[in-house]
Amino acid sequence: MSKKIKGIIQKELASRFEDVKECVVVSIRGINGIDNNLMRGELRKNNIRLNVVKNSLARGAMKNLGFSNVGSLLQGPCAVAFGSDDVVSLAKIMVEWDQKLEHFHIKGGYLDGQVLDAQMVQNLSKMPNRSELQAAVVMLAKSPGSRLAGAIGSPAGSGLRTKPIKNE
Repeated sequence: MSKKIKGIIQKELASRFEDVKECVVVSIRGINGIDNNLMRGELRKNNIRLNVVKNSLARGAMKNLGFSNVGSLLQGPCAVAFGSDDVVSLAKIMVEWDQKLEHFHIKGGYLDGQVLDAQMVQNLSKMPNRSELQAAVVMLAKSPGSRLAGAIGSPAGSGLRTKPIKNE
């Protein structure tokens, strides 16, 4: 491949990864066509893109974008997964596919300027995602108000009865 063509492909990869702030690098070597189509269909539903990349070109594109340390993950056949609402959801879906498919392997990931190994991606997938965290914050914010409303309403709602005083 000529340098000019490599440069064009590298620019194309850089434009694809331009808005990417986090990603998961996987190996999909050996996955059959049916499993590949099923996986890509589900990933597309979750707004996740999976690009098979030529390592040297991807390293150059990532370096131009400031992700130079991702190059350490790009060894052997690689695909870069990115997208989704948040990185935890991305990690969860990738870990699910790692468990479903024999030939699917997580190599690592990239998050906030740090390279993650496969175990760190596994650990990330066990964390609550953005919507779960938002729900927890809403419940925490709502909790004192509901307790206060319950405390205010409980004496009135219980119908306290006083015992009449008996005269003897």
